[in-house]
Parts: sequence; C-alpha cells; structure tokens
Amino acid sequence: MTTLRLTGLSTMLFAASMSSGHAGPCSSQIEQMAVQVEARLEAQAGAGSGAAESTAARLHRQPTPRSIAAAEEALGELSGETIERVRSAMTRARAADDAGNQKACDEALAEVQRAIGP
Repeated sequence: MTTLRLTGLSTMLFAASMSSGHAGPCSSQIEQMAVQVEARLEAQAGAGSGAAESTAARLHRQPTPRSIAAAEEALGELSGETIERVRSAMTRARAADDAGNQKACDEALAEVQRAIGP
C-alpha cells in the first residue's frame, strides 16, 4: 500500500473527527469506526509485509494500478478501491449524522466495517 494512500485516508479520518462540532445521533459510533480504520491502517503499515518479486516484475515494465492492487489484496492489504469505499461510506455516515438519520448512518458504518474486515 502506498504511503500516500495511507496518509490521505488518515488525514480524512482525522479531519472528520475534528469537524463535528455537534453531537448527532451516531457521532460516537463514527468516532469509534474512525479509530478502528486508523488502527487497521497503522497495523497494515507497520506489518511491512512483502512478497516475492514476480517474473513480470523482472521484465523492467512499470506496474499497472490493477497489478499493484492485486498484489496488495493478495497480501491482505486494503486496496485503493476499498479505501475509496471506506472514504465514501464515512462521508455518508457523517452526512447522515448531520441530518439526524441514525438508520442511514448505521448502514454506512456497516459498509465501512465490511470493507475493513474484522
């Protein structure tokens, strides 16, 4: 996983935690989920997992975004697509919280949980 993606999502989660000046119906749940996502990203970044270099990698070709995502997923890392899903769902959760819609907030947070896994 690229450091840039980790930094971007971490920044987004931090900003989300700082931006809520009021307490909506699921503000505390959003905060708890942000902590879970941050912990998952930190654990992933600290794991420093790696894989053997493939034959294709030795052919002096640039990797494609798809091949990078496939390699990250094979190592159990969050893919760029998953990070975007998490970012989108957290945004929907905050919007639902601002609107006072507990059900929509719960659904968005459930999507985040499915995306990041146990």
